[in-house]
Amino acid sequence: MGKTVHQGFAELVSKLTPTASQFSAAATHRSEIQRCLENRLGIYRLFETGSLKHGTGVRGHSDSDLMVSLTGVRPTSDAALEAVKSVLVARYPFSNIRISRPAVVCKFLSGDVEITPAYLRPDGQSYWIPAPGGDWIVSAPAEHNKYVTEINTRPDVAGGAKHMARLLKGWKYFNDVPISSFYLEMRAAEYISTQSSVDWIYDLCILFTRLQGHGLAAMNDPKGVSGRIQPCSSSYSSSVALGRVNVAVRESNKALEAYKRDDRAAAFSSLNRVFGGKFPSRW
Repeated sequence: MGKTVHQGFAELVSKLTPTASQFSAAATHRSEIQRCLENRLGIYRLFETGSLKHGTGVRGHSDSDLMVSLTGVRPTSDAALEAVKSVLVARYPFSNIRISRPAVVCKFLSGDVEITPAYLRPDGQSYWIPAPGGDWIVSAPAEHNKYVTEINTRPDVAGGAKHMARLLKGWKYFNDVPISSFYLEMRAAEYISTQSSVDWIYDLCILFTRLQGHGLAAMNDPKGVSGRIQPCSSSYSSSVALGRVNVAVRESNKALEAYKRDDRAAAFSSLNRVFGGKFPSRW
């Protein structure tokens, strides 16, 4: 008989979940990074953000994300990034350190660490962080984490929001889709918030179809803090990402139709194409 489609999804979610070693590697450099930034720049606090921290990271792909709240008058975003990079280059002269907005990326043997410079806004809960094309944008990591967690812990869809986010991010990484992981996470949570149950083969098909239907449009921040959430960094990236979505819609619909007629072989084959050849084997 082999695996059922539901068992295939359960195995995929398990394989996408980061290992304990990935979490420990993420913490390796945190204290030293905090110490050198405190000494050279002056900071209010340094804290973990991002998918690895709050349960939507993907094994082998999600970096350790740190946000550093800097003191003083907010400069240009370019200047803030260069200041953080300069301190880290001095501390880790043999590591590959580069700017990749909105963060400074440090490539260590134990894994990548991304440090995003930030300035606290007057509301005390959101931050200015470097925008993709320059200047600054608003970010509220604690509020967005709370939003996803509240949906994820609803009894009728328990675990659904974070699992769906992880599936979408797996699709992104396996197919090299130039789209924001944060955008996918918010879209996943938004969709699951409207559901009273979860069935991956149906829900994934519907969600891909919705992404196609609105053409990967920017979405309103569900917490009303940071305005519009953009899917891609450029019109070119958006065009490429939408092409990948079109493929996902076609193949996920094929998988759903095969599932309905109990053709497991065809369903697994189409799901394997959705996930760039990484969907679990039927046997």
